[in-house]
Amino acid sequence: MSNTADNTVSKVAVDSINVLSGADPVELDRRAAFMQQYASSPLPDTEQLQNLGLYINRPALSRLLFMHELYQKIVDVHGVIMEFGVRWGQNLVLFSNFRGIYEPYNYNRKIIGFDTFSGFPSVDEKDGTMVAAGDYGVTANYDDYLAALLDYHESESPIAHKQKYQLIKGDATNSFAQYLTDHPETIVAFAYFDFDIYLPTCHCLELLLPRLTKGSVLAFDELNCPEFPGETIALLEVIGLSKYAIKRSPLNPLISYLIVE
Repeated sequence: MSNTADNTVSKVAVDSINVLSGADPVELDRRAAFMQQYASSPLPDTEQLQNLGLYINRPALSRLLFMHELYQKIVDVHGVIMEFGVRWGQNLVLFSNFRGIYEPYNYNRKIIGFDTFSGFPSVDEKDGTMVAAGDYGVTANYDDYLAALLDYHESESPIAHKQKYQLIKGDATNSFAQYLTDHPETIVAFAYFDFDIYLPTCHCLELLLPRLTKGSVLAFDELNCPEFPGETIALLEVIGLSKYAIKRSPLNPLISYLIVE
């Protein structure tokens, strides 16, 4: 399926997982060859983690740096971190490690991730024609694998005996409300929205707003993105576009954020 606007975005299926890609066939082939270089790395296993910079390309590094930039904005803001749309969970691991660097003893800074871990549960007409139910899934039992990764990263930081993350599996249009009922103390310092689609973004934004404080950061993965119009529509309906300045960084073309003032 191609993007009708510029014909540069298509749906790619790998191992029955459907995602959108803006890469052309030459780029995809080049990346596949690079992955083979990574898979056949001559580095000893004991040294690969210390040399991951060899294999992080420019777009991936830019995204990591932007996540670091966003985290720094909430170090002195009280509350938890939430990610709406976890998928493979890289952001959760980054946030966990940033906490370990900047505020290693702040065990109150819990990191909570919401995802179906099975792709989009449904799509709305406001999401356009590029996406469908089931897109952006993950491999079977991936949430268990991600929890084990988060356990490892937590073990490398102080106060490792306290679990400071939580994965909430299921449709967040239901599970987020239940989380707030179970945790009425919740204040949110940083919320990252990567649902991509309208209904869960709209619903969770409505529930989230009373839990924000001055200085809280709301970040969005696909605002102003023609392939995922539902995310922008949800923000427009719940908050509006003129109340806050929607900011971006030169590090990334799509990710944007606002700061509650």
